[in-house]
Amino acid sequence: MIKVIVPATSANLGVGYDCLGLALDEYATVYFEEIATGLEIIGSEEAYCNEDNLIYQAFLKGMQYLQKNCTGLRITMDTNIPYTRGLGSSATCIVAGLAGANALVGSPLNKYELFDLATQMEGHPDNIAPAIFGGLCVSFMEEGKPNMIRYGIKKDLLFVTLIPDYEVNTKAAREVLPNQMSYADATYQMGRCAALAKAMEIGNPLILRKACTDKMQEPYRKHLIPQYEEVKKLCQQQDMITMFISGSGSTMIALTQEETDAKKLIEQIQMLYPTWDCRLLHATYDGVQCEVI
Repeated sequence: MIKVIVPATSANLGVGYDCLGLALDEYATVYFEEIATGLEIIGSEEAYCNEDNLIYQAFLKGMQYLQKNCTGLRITMDTNIPYTRGLGSSATCIVAGLAGANALVGSPLNKYELFDLATQMEGHPDNIAPAIFGGLCVSFMEEGKPNMIRYGIKKDLLFVTLIPDYEVNTKAAREVLPNQMSYADATYQMGRCAALAKAMEIGNPLILRKACTDKMQEPYRKHLIPQYEEVKKLCQQQDMITMFISGSGSTMIALTQEETDAKKLIEQIQMLYPTWDCRLLHATYDGVQCEVI
């Protein structure tokens, strides 16, 4: 039996549209076990207990790439990562499936080869990179191949993860974006994206606050989250360093270095929106991990 652990991820981080991604210490654990024949999926919603399951589809892609066969498979899932909320659930499933297939046949593929295969399935590398390598990853495509470099994260940064009880469709979140932006806005964005990555590494709250104000996607996507402005106001009142939409939403993440302030914000959000899921998370350097048990 193979045990695979994959972290949740948050992409964009405000100004890093489609290029920044961060691994968080919330995890999906998936077990892969060969059986005589057929497919069994345990621990998933009934709608996903079939051959269309994304973990299984990724497992099949891995086996096909490795030119191996598996006549029967049992997948057992144990995950705290919510579906379609902007915390990288699809990347988690893809990475888990590919890593499970790789480990089941003796791990001939390294992480960079998994990165390439997973990006082919996901379509872009921003969530895939931190799911595989951990930490804060900057990624880009070159001639159809994903590339990435990893930054450090200051240990005292806390990520207050505010998860609404509804999803934002990724396709809809892309459709609301304009097709063009000015050179002035592009310069604004590039400078802040570069500064944000370094500020995360050294934990500079002043630069984090200034750099995280986005002009490329949040001004358009915030309208898909009805409570966005109210939540942002609460974050400012509670002296959070900054707040950004995680991925395409609906999750929002507030950044702070003060645990007391983080807990107060969570209390306020839970009073206002009792059906929301609020978590206090940290960055993690642990990307995908595999174990034979």
